[in-house]
Amino acid sequence: MTPAPDRNRDLAGKIALITGGGSGLGLAMSQRFSARGARVVVLDRDAAAAAAFAGIEGAAFISCDVCEPEAVDAAFDQAEASVGPLDIVIANAGISQNSPTLALNFADWRRVMSVNLDGVFLTAQAAGRRMVPRQRGVILLMASMYGVVAAPERLGYCASKSAVAMMAKALALEWARHGLRVNALAPGYVRTPFLDDLIARGRLDANALTTRMPIGRFIETDEVAALAAFLASDEASAITGQVAGVDGGWSANGYI
Repeated sequence: MTPAPDRNRDLAGKIALITGGGSGLGLAMSQRFSARGARVVVLDRDAAAAAAFAGIEGAAFISCDVCEPEAVDAAFDQAEASVGPLDIVIANAGISQNSPTLALNFADWRRVMSVNLDGVFLTAQAAGRRMVPRQRGVILLMASMYGVVAAPERLGYCASKSAVAMMAKALALEWARHGLRVNALAPGYVRTPFLDDLIARGRLDANALTTRMPIGRFIETDEVAALAAFLASDEASAITGQVAGVDGGWSANGYI
């Protein structure tokens, strides 16, 4: 009988690049992947975020704006030159957008599309350009439950995240024959400093949200990071082209 894999170190020897990995959900994934044995490379616009990696052994930090094609390509070149060939790439960088559509100006619309859609595309394309010739690799794209179900006053966010979900499916089909797996994550309301700030400023009603969620609480960052680590591992070798929800049952809840 083949022994069960050691899930505490099942990513040992892998190199994982995570965009937006300096805070919140990205930081949780960086920490989880490092704990599971991976060498982590973080792409983030915030140079101060590098301080967060003081406790992550062997982590590398590269400042990068994922909306800039040349910057993304250069960051990937730098990562592979300094650390080695990438095994896992997570396109996590993203922003929120909450505004009545009639009040949504074009600049804000373009901003959310630039970061949430263009940035994910550029990251996935840069990963594919390096992984396809090697005939191996795992790419995870950060979608959202609001890329699966709709919400009012979030047109740009819903549109961008639904496009990311379809991007994962299309890339999975295109690159499967090259040995790549591509999946999307679709988190719900995750407890992060950003969410806490919106609640504190009265932009979100915590009680209303958790009451709407079947599990009755917010999602923890570690719960999303655990799913990402599983999808990146060899245990998920037959899983590709999927949009994996971790939303506490939100998207399934059609009952009032």
